[in-house]
Amino acid sequence: MTAIRGDATPAQQSAPAGSGSATTDVAAAEEFLRAFHDAHPEAGEPDPRLAEVRAEIARTGTYRHTPEELAYGARVALRDSGWCTSGVPWRRLLVRDLRGLRNASTVAKECFEHLRLATNAGRIQPLISVFAPDSPHEPGPRIWNEQVVRYAGYAGPGGEVLGDARYVGFTAAAERLGWRPPKTRGRFDHLPLIVETAHEGPRTFTVPRDLVQEVPLEHPDLPWFYKLGLRWHSVPLVSNMRLLIGGITYPAAPFNTWFVGTEIGTRGLADERAYGFTREVADQIGLDTTSERTLWRDRAIVEINRAVLYSFDSARVTITDHHSETLHRLAWLRTAPEEGTERPAFVAGGEAGRRARKGAPACFPLVARTAPARATGEPG
Repeated sequence: MTAIRGDATPAQQSAPAGSGSATTDVAAAEEFLRAFHDAHPEAGEPDPRLAEVRAEIARTGTYRHTPEELAYGARVALRDSGWCTSGVPWRRLLVRDLRGLRNASTVAKECFEHLRLATNAGRIQPLISVFAPDSPHEPGPRIWNEQVVRYAGYAGPGGEVLGDARYVGFTAAAERLGWRPPKTRGRFDHLPLIVETAHEGPRTFTVPRDLVQEVPLEHPDLPWFYKLGLRWHSVPLVSNMRLLIGGITYPAAPFNTWFVGTEIGTRGLADERAYGFTREVADQIGLDTTSERTLWRDRAIVEINRAVLYSFDSARVTITDHHSETLHRLAWLRTAPEEGTERPAFVAGGEAGRRARKGAPACFPLVARTAPARATGEPG
């Protein structure tokens, strides 16, 4: 099965609100550690480490992964998640161990550093950054954004939307938290990063403009296409999934590979629930849009996707196509982990989805603060 799951583990379901998470499940820890030692014979026999972890859980309610265990777990989770695009050397993925960071400003700062490192002048570098875990005594930080770079959606009085319609709710929530959009609003305004902690509440941080590489879109055969003014950011830095490793939950563990073209063309630019450019492109081409049976949508979407792949290739920015990914996914399904195994996994929960689309707060209660959450352009 895919390791991206929406269900909570039994330990998480029984956790008292605001306390982080319940005592770490010893069986899950042991299963993971045995898998780690099987994959790393140089680490020696697992029994001494198992005894150490059992004692640590008995004493503190949880345990701490070694850097090697963390890196292995994060890599396996990404490999088995279904998000690991073809060509990604998962065994050599760089895992940034940032478990000491719990404050919103430092989490935001390192998310921006991740974006810088991953962009790599267009030669996209897959990375994973792991922040502080949940513990029985304190929850880890949460990131509201679905991806670190997303575009705002502004609802008009007549129901029309300027920008990405998927993020109208998130945009409104960001404004309530103090974020101010540009004076002249556009279709591709960058949303702020929202990081929430139990001791600070949600805070907004402006994503530095110079860190966001964007590709202007043009078409290999349609010279008018560039006049549409379309563009897209180059790094899909997924930021609202929980990472589960051996009974430990890391609620903030952003990761990136690179885009599949249809994620931009079909789901972003063409979908009526996002930008909805299909009819505009069809009209420019001169397609008959009076009936769905002319398949004008299909033909327009193909041209949008051609423009995406052509533009990214022309800009020398790493991207893959959906046909290559289909073959890769089929191969992955043949080796996917079996149902019920306690393997490292990235989890897409309902709570994270609500934050990413509607701006809903995290599930833990917020402590009193001496000052309201503020918007800032520089994390610090």
